Amino acid sequence: MNTNSSLPTRRMTRHLLFALASCVLVTAFLQFLHPQRPLYQISMATGYGSLFLMALSLMIGPWNVLRHRANPVSGYLRRDIGIWAGILAVAHVIAGLQVHADGKFWLYFLPPPEMHSSFPVRLDPFGLTNYAGLIATVIFVMLLCLSNNASLRALGAKRWKFLQRWNYAAAALVFMHGWMYQIIEKRNLGFVLVFIIVVAGVLAAQVAGFRRVRGR
Repeated sequence: MNTNSSLPTRRMTRHLLFALASCVLVTAFLQFLHPQRPLYQISMATGYGSLFLMALSLMIGPWNVLRHRANPVSGYLRRDIGIWAGILAVAHVIAGLQVHADGKFWLYFLPPPEMHSSFPVRLDPFGLTNYAGLIATVIFVMLLCLSNNASLRALGAKRWKFLQRWNYAAAALVFMHGWMYQIIEKRNLGFVLVFIIVVAGVLAAQVAGFRRVRGR
């Protein structure tokens, strides 16, 4: 059997499955958000869907370590999950920028007139957490552009892997962004607990993987 020729078929099948899983995640969260405003529902559902997939991608490496398996430079499973996490993250940003401030998305980053700020950057908690989300989005877009074999060949394994490790910085910014919005929007306890459980799961997996590597 020629495994190289079957690889595109397997990846296409996996992408279809992840597309279906993404739709299921988003739809499931939408059910808990009714009867909120449609844009708010979409923003929340895609945001939490992206969070779940990002968490899953960050757990694959530690899981391999704990099973005494080597982590490849570019694992297709982790890469494909990351692609769909990035797609949902971008969808979340597009919807989210229209939820507050009556669609005036620039007020997410610039101080409104009533603040009478002499500084051209919004530095209150709302502004800072939006900048965190913006930087994370830029990283996600970069990773989406690099998540292909052509980029891996062009950059070389070492440089490509260095850039891919920016996903940890993006995750930290997403966690900060998400936590601040739990406070700003005073979300109900269910969404807060889901967020805490997902973040705690990622941190626990990363710590366990680090300890195993260090123990070797």
